[in-house]
Amino acid sequence: MNEPEVIEEMLHKSRTIAVPGMSDKTWRASYNIGRYLHEQGYRVLPVNPAIESVLGLKSYPDLDAAQAAAIEQTGKGIDLVDVFRASEFVPAIVDDVIRLGIPYLWLQDDVIHDEAVARAEAAGVKCVQNDCIFRRHAAMAED
Repeated sequence: MNEPEVIEEMLHKSRTIAVPGMSDKTWRASYNIGRYLHEQGYRVLPVNPAIESVLGLKSYPDLDAAQAAAIEQTGKGIDLVDVFRASEFVPAIVDDVIRLGIPYLWLQDDVIHDEAVARAEAAGVKCVQNDCIFRRHAAMAED
C-alpha cells in the first residue's frame, strides 16, 4: 500500500474522481483539495448529501448517484474515490467501491481502516491510506 508506482498509476490513469465528504466550506481541506483536483483537469464529483453543489459542481448524495452521473456524462464510471470522511465510515465506502467496480481508493491524511483496505485490496482495488492526494500530485508535477 502507498507504493509510489501505484500512486503514480492512480494519478495518471484517473480522470473522474468522486470525493466523499467534500465540503462547501472554503477553509476545509476537502474543499481546497477538491478545487485543486478540478483545476488540474480531473472531473470531480462531490459526494455529500448535506450540500447541493460546491465550486459550481453538483454534489451527489452517495457513490451510487455519482457513479450513475459519471457513466451518463462520460460513458465510463468513477476511476478513483478520494475519501474525506472519518475512518469509521470507510467500511461502507469500501462496500460501495467494490460493488460499483471502482478501481482506485484513496484515504486522505488520518483516514485509516486497515481491515476495510485489506478487503478492498483483496477485491482488486488499488488503495492508498493516510496520505494526501494534493501533496502527492503536486510533488509529481514538480518532477
